[in-house]
Amino acid sequence: MFAVSASQAVYAGSALPKVLIIGDSISEGYTPHVVALLRGEAEVSRIPENGETSAYGLEHMDDWLGSTRWDVISFNFGQWDFCYHNPALPESNDRDKVHGSIAISLDQYKANLEKIVERLQKTHAHLVWENTTFVPEGESGRNVEDAIRYNQAAQKIMQQHGVAVVDLYDLTKGFEPGLFKRPHNVHYSDEGYQKIAVAVAQGIRQSLPASVHRSP
Repeated sequence: MFAVSASQAVYAGSALPKVLIIGDSISEGYTPHVVALLRGEAEVSRIPENGETSAYGLEHMDDWLGSTRWDVISFNFGQWDFCYHNPALPESNDRDKVHGSIAISLDQYKANLEKIVERLQKTHAHLVWENTTFVPEGESGRNVEDAIRYNQAAQKIMQQHGVAVVDLYDLTKGFEPGLFKRPHNVHYSDEGYQKIAVAVAQGIRQSLPASVHRSP
């Protein structure tokens, strides 16, 4: 029986390869489409919350990994890291790249990613990094240049560790306005998430083990 919830999808009693998706709300948007694209090829689950910053991910990684033996782990951190917040504004709407402070500095981001990759490699899963999606001009809490700088830093770390990379930045940079949820926003319409999911699913598919033997 195939079941899908907002946070994860589970094949009951499945012997298919197990895939974990780690990420922020953007991954929440594309996960259901990845599930559909990999149906019959993999059992796809997602962490049960917003992955937020790399610091938050590092803190919660053991809980997210649990005791499951994952075959592929798809992961991303970035949008929350280079978001600027102004403590003088209400917490629910405190994004402010003019007067605010960046959540996670580039140096700390790199240090966090190093530790995250090292932790994930201990699972012996195949790792797939999705680089951070495009930041539209006019986004209130993020700069386009930061997305590029943080992606470049992450790219070097993934290359050093031999981690596969799916380029979601160039993909989403070419999106038409209608594929975004609304103007000047980093989220996407359902059609936009479908297009992102194709790239994510392909990256996961290329990392799936040729054969997986599991006890029933």
